[in-house]
Amino acid sequence: MKFGTLAIHAGQSPDPTTGAIMTPVYQTSTFVQESPGRTKGNYDYARSANPTRTALEENLAALEGGRFGICFSSGCAAMAAMLHTLASGDHVVVCDDVYGGTFRLFDKIFAQLGIAYSIVDMCNMAQTKAAFTPKTKLVWIETPTNPMLKIIDIRAVVAIAKQHGALTLVDNTFATPYLQSPLELGADVACHSSTKYIGGHSDVIGGVLVVNDPALAEKLHYIQNAVGGVPGPWDCFLLLRSTKTLHVRVREHCKNAMTVAVYLENHPRIEKVYYPGLPSHPQHKLAAAQMRGFGGMISVVIKGGLPAATQFLERVKLFSLGESLGGVESLIEHPAIMTHATIPAEHREKLGIVDGLVRLSVGIEDVDDLVGDLDRALG
Repeated sequence: MKFGTLAIHAGQSPDPTTGAIMTPVYQTSTFVQESPGRTKGNYDYARSANPTRTALEENLAALEGGRFGICFSSGCAAMAAMLHTLASGDHVVVCDDVYGGTFRLFDKIFAQLGIAYSIVDMCNMAQTKAAFTPKTKLVWIETPTNPMLKIIDIRAVVAIAKQHGALTLVDNTFATPYLQSPLELGADVACHSSTKYIGGHSDVIGGVLVVNDPALAEKLHYIQNAVGGVPGPWDCFLLLRSTKTLHVRVREHCKNAMTVAVYLENHPRIEKVYYPGLPSHPQHKLAAAQMRGFGGMISVVIKGGLPAATQFLERVKLFSLGESLGGVESLIEHPAIMTHATIPAEHREKLGIVDGLVRLSVGIEDVDDLVGDLDRALG
């Protein structure tokens, strides 16, 4: 089956009891057992498994082209579960431009547990190779990166990781399963903050890991249950509602973002535009080869630094100033102050996260209205 059909049907059969076409919300904490240890469908306690969550996990696994989906209460909980598969003394190679919460997990939480990490520009294969050590167990890719929208060659990095016996995780949040398939490109784990495009309506928090290896899936399911960062059944229901329209929404996000990016690239108050769909993007050809579209995220540098950026952010109306991304409505934010404030200033500056940098999550409103809003704010 193709993506749109999987989005609507995978993991979601009509309810056998009533024929309800929507997966029921199994709002229960426990399940009655027929005899001690004899359960119906392996359901005994809702932290361990819930039928609504099972449907979501099967749906997201199918969309990523994987065998096993493991859902969590947030993207950060999903990432933390993957890091819990490591032991003290292990080492991770991390791409240099990641979500601020990802950096916080490595730097403030797991570093104190003895898990070391090295940050490297994964657009540079020589630097990437040099970052590996005999203790490297995991490679952490985010592509497109956040917020600089760099494109990392997944196949190339996976090949290096395999030479060192390391697993590869790809944070696929910006691309979505509709635009990019990390597992098909050789990665071991596809990771999402399902809060973003998978949810798509700015009304639910969630995260997911998708894998093919049964042993890794078993380990992650064990951590999911033991640590307990699981999504509630209503959250799972909302995400299932959203995946049904993922392909339709993402197509509109891409179309609108391209129009907005071209407009911004030609505006005299914009110093620089970062969007993989523009020929001016350094990895435009790689993005065209690795992805099936260029996404809805754009970053720009406003001429005039922080005062000009602040004025612009205060003037927009349709682009709502707020953290997060991927909703049907357009959002805008200031990475250095908001989403990436936990990253040291010197590292932000090295990446290009300057005071004039603004990140846009282009929604699916009428694009003429979005351009008009930006034009008024910039004027």
